[in-house]
Amino acid sequence: MMGIGFPELMIILVIIMIIFGAGKLPEIGSAFGRSIKNFKTSMKEAEEAEETEAKAEVEPAPEPQAVAEGSEPASGEPAEEPEPAPKTTENG
Repeated sequence: MMGIGFPELMIILVIIMIIFGAGKLPEIGSAFGRSIKNFKTSMKEAEEAEETEAKAEVEPAPEPQAVAEGSEPASGEPAEEPEPAPKTTENG
């Protein structure tokens, strides 16, 4: 089984210290920490946006109520009377 154990991690850390130097490691660590913090903040904002979209889909806008025949609509304007059909004469 090929796993990374303690000796391998120590070798990797020594190589990193040789490449970057001991003075640069705190700067790299703080930059890495800021990157993780920004990533977590972005993920949280994305989840909140999805939740608000889901709530908007779950709670649809109320549908307008049907107006009964002969009553006035809710707007306060009188209901319009339907126009009578034109009379036709048939010759037969």
